[in-house]
Amino acid sequence: MTTDTAPPTNPSPVVDARPRRSRNEPRLGRLLSNVELVTAILLGVVSVTTAYASFQASLYDGENTKQLSAGQNSQTEAESLYLEANQQYIRDVQLWDQMTELQIEVDSDPLAAPVSQLKYDTLLFTSVSEELNAAIIWSADQNVADPATYTSPFESEDYQNALYGAWAEEDDNSIAAFEKADVADANGDALTLTTVLMAISLFLLGVAAVARQLRVQLLLMGISMVIYVAALGMTIAVPFIPWW
Repeated sequence: MTTDTAPPTNPSPVVDARPRRSRNEPRLGRLLSNVELVTAILLGVVSVTTAYASFQASLYDGENTKQLSAGQNSQTEAESLYLEANQQYIRDVQLWDQMTELQIEVDSDPLAAPVSQLKYDTLLFTSVSEELNAAIIWSADQNVADPATYTSPFESEDYQNALYGAWAEEDDNSIAAFEKADVADANGDALTLTTVLMAISLFLLGVAAVARQLRVQLLLMGISMVIYVAALGMTIAVPFIPWW
């Protein structure tokens, strides 16, 4: 009786079920960690810059309001000064017309001349201002120098400046204040736009921070930095307004 013996078999190699790690995986992990760190730093920088631009925009809004108020106040004051000067001008014109009639009576009616001269001198002493008196003297000198052309006292530049100078100065202040308000409004709008652009940059950086693919992270960071650099240039172009 023979006994069959099975041929010896070699044991099968044990296969490790765990996936093999690539040699590049540690390097890739370190790179991803570095990208995340850079992203976090950029998020901080962009956040600070956005806060600065927003703060400056609010200051420009306040400056715009202040200059508008100053311009309106100066405009109101200028209108008041103009009305006052215009009323004085009308009174001076009426006074000069009356004095001219008296002067004609003095020259043409010998009988009424003493009374008319007295009235003329009384008006000249009691009612004629220094500015109008200087304008009358200037007018007389001009008419003597050029008898063919009549020159009115009210054509005197010194008289006009004395009468309307305060109005003109206040009106210029009003115009200057409104111009400053327009500049502040434009700068505030520009900074508001930069905050919007920086907010978009922050959003892209936030998405990049949670992305898992390196290519996507780098792409989002690149787009974010392009937007941020453009917004930063616009921010720097706006003059700094002190808050103190």
